[in-house]
Amino acid sequence: MQAILCQTFRMDNALRPDAVDAITEQWARVRPDLQTEAMAAFGRIFRLSRAMGDRMEQAYAPLGIGRGEFDVLGTLRRAGEPYTLSPRELTATLMLTTGGMTGRLDKLERAGLLSRSPDPNDRRGLRITLTPAGLDIVDRAVGAGLAVQQEALGALDPDEAETLNRLLRRLLDATTASG
Repeated sequence: MQAILCQTFRMDNALRPDAVDAITEQWARVRPDLQTEAMAAFGRIFRLSRAMGDRMEQAYAPLGIGRGEFDVLGTLRRAGEPYTLSPRELTATLMLTTGGMTGRLDKLERAGLLSRSPDPNDRRGLRITLTPAGLDIVDRAVGAGLAVQQEALGALDPDEAETLNRLLRRLLDATTASG
């Protein structure tokens, strides 16, 4: 039944079969009792995330950074002037271990994209600050990344894009809500 629905939908919307269709159709053959809509949806979300992650890496590569470095620089940039946060604030925002954060900070500091300085309010603490070079790189990187994302989202009309965002927000909320 699901295979027939998939074929009908594809014909109506001129979509060609994808790898997820093949997987769910295989399951339908060997286990017709399964409802595989969730598998199809999350399989596509996973594959889309992976594909877009690869495209984002390609967009950042000419700037000498990867997604992990962009995340650090972007977090500092979003903090607003003076583009400074503590390592703890960065770690909490990016959900990294302190070891993972230290490695990224070391790499970005060596590249001259951020600096570390003592925290004037905590003699044991540090402040991480975006350098002018880091500000330039992150501003160019966010533009390059958004161009890639907008190009991909261009496959949808504005109403579809709005609906997709609304549905993904609802699904994310439902899967991350505690309690």
